[in-house]
Amino acid sequence: MAGFQSKQETIISAGIDIGTSTTKIIISRFSLLNTAGSTHVPRIEIVAKEILYRSPIFRTPLKDASTIDTVGVEKIIRSQYEEAGVQPSDIETGAVIITGETATKQNAREMVHHLSGEAGEFLVATAGPDLEGIIAAKGSGAYEYSVKTGKVTANIDIGGGTANIAVFKREKLLGTCTMHIGGRLIEFSNSEVKSISPPVRKLIDQKGWMLQPGDSAAHPVIEKVTAFMAESMARILSKDVSSADEPLLLGHEPNWEEPVEVIMFSGGISECMYTQETPASTDIMYSDIGVKLAGALQNNKALTNWEWVEPDETVRATVLGAGTQTTEISGATIQVASDELPVKNVPVYKFSFKNGLEAGFTRFEQSVKEAIEIYDSFQEGQNFVLYIADLPYMGFKDIQKLAKEINVVMELRHDPDQPMILALQTDHAKVLGQTLHAMNARQSVICIDQINVDHGDYMDIGRALQSEVVPVVVKTLTFHSS
Repeated sequence: MAGFQSKQETIISAGIDIGTSTTKIIISRFSLLNTAGSTHVPRIEIVAKEILYRSPIFRTPLKDASTIDTVGVEKIIRSQYEEAGVQPSDIETGAVIITGETATKQNAREMVHHLSGEAGEFLVATAGPDLEGIIAAKGSGAYEYSVKTGKVTANIDIGGGTANIAVFKREKLLGTCTMHIGGRLIEFSNSEVKSISPPVRKLIDQKGWMLQPGDSAAHPVIEKVTAFMAESMARILSKDVSSADEPLLLGHEPNWEEPVEVIMFSGGISECMYTQETPASTDIMYSDIGVKLAGALQNNKALTNWEWVEPDETVRATVLGAGTQTTEISGATIQVASDELPVKNVPVYKFSFKNGLEAGFTRFEQSVKEAIEIYDSFQEGQNFVLYIADLPYMGFKDIQKLAKEINVVMELRHDPDQPMILALQTDHAKVLGQTLHAMNARQSVICIDQINVDHGDYMDIGRALQSEVVPVVVKTLTFHSS
């Protein structure tokens, strides 16, 4: 019998981030290797990764305030593929991410699906603000920093329209919050105020300040606005929210429990702080409050209460955070509805029972509600994988109770008729899937196990093989590795 042969292959990935202010692209090459022996189930892992091409940073083209210029975005992508020396057919994986206020444009979803067809085989995600914060934290290096140090680390990704906060302690997402804080919330033209966004307009009126389009770009109220944004950010990080902060809150209040120890800034405002990009990487002149906002954050006394760590990436954190992929094989004892396979590009929500079954069940329903809020923020019926981790020893009655709880929470989805997609860390998939069938679950059940994934990952599940296992592609939203 021939010895185990390991054959390395490479794949090309593209990441495209279309944000409120800027659009950028990266082209990467990943080396994959079967790391299992000849007598084991194959396990394909990324063993090396290399950025082949970083695009300049382009101003996101818009037709008007509510419509993305799809043709303009396509021209940017085509030109950068040509610069990188790649064709759409070369691209085997990657991400098109629409972030910030761009995700609210009326043609956002239509455009992202169009681009995914034109530009290669892409993971398509119109990121809601919570998910965007998670992606940026993984691209900036904040997630990896928390994993290595164990410190509660908040990544604050500030672009043109929003500040997306994601707080991690090691591998665990502790919470998120999004604020109307960004560079383009007040824009200038010819040294005058060109536009004031509705949240900032509300703040100005609430404070009794006076600022109108046509006023000087050096108007003293602008300094007051950026100073207040920095003060509000400090209160949010401290979970000391006041009524004065309400105009700047987008969605829920901060929901992490443990106090933040370290803060890291990413996004365009972070670039104003750290200037990591070379002058040749962009020719954009920002006619907005971005530089003033960066200065206000750096000079705010309350924000010095936290340890500041410089990010690995500033303006490119989100596009880099959406880049990599691993392929796994499920366990052999699984339960899947074969007619529902394959499924592609389904986001993952992780729920841990590490504190025991009873403690877990008390949090289970609320956690699934949070998953729905994160992944289906537009209430369009986006399904997700419920990843159940850290299960203790379970008797049959425990399995029955878990199945019953799953039956209940799956009805909370905006489209409850979609298949239940469950992934388990431990070898319980077949018995759990069969129990759900015995309870006459009205949805199809896809239940796989022996998979390791995390919040913010995306999963493809292929058709069952002759061995009755299924190939699983985990698109891991992280670029930096330890």
